[in-house]
Amino acid sequence: MSTLSIRTAACAAAVAGAVLVPLLPAQAQAAGSVHLHKIYYDSPGTDDRSTRSLNAEYVQIKNSTSRGVNLRGWTLTDASRHKYTFGTFTLGAGKTVTVRTGRGKDSASTKYQNRRAYVWNNDRDTATLRKSSGSRVDTCSYNSTRYDYKNC
Repeated sequence: MSTLSIRTAACAAAVAGAVLVPLLPAQAQAAGSVHLHKIYYDSPGTDDRSTRSLNAEYVQIKNSTSRGVNLRGWTLTDASRHKYTFGTFTLGAGKTVTVRTGRGKDSASTKYQNRRAYVWNNDRDTATLRKSSGSRVDTCSYNSTRYDYKNC
């Protein structure tokens, strides 16, 4: 095989790889599941434990299935075992719920942990979502102070 043929074959393989890579799923849990979607672990401004600051720290959970999922008894924990347990709540098909650290009035799209201190470390931590049976549904870790949030 000539040098030109080798270069042509290598170039064709590189182009084929570049075309096929975007077709691969970004994450294993991307479709048809309830999963951690985003962790906003470093609320903007000074960490002054105000309700505003505490509520700017949150985790989003997304239901990418085609039907509602009952989250009653499901838990969201960090590496230090701070735990939030869902009460009676169904996450609708295709919907996202935001679990905020501070205080507020729960709604269909936002739940509050009613804490007076931060949960998520500003440099590294791991969020774990579990069913009421204790089986792990998803985890999402971060290890950076360069960003304030992590898309899971």
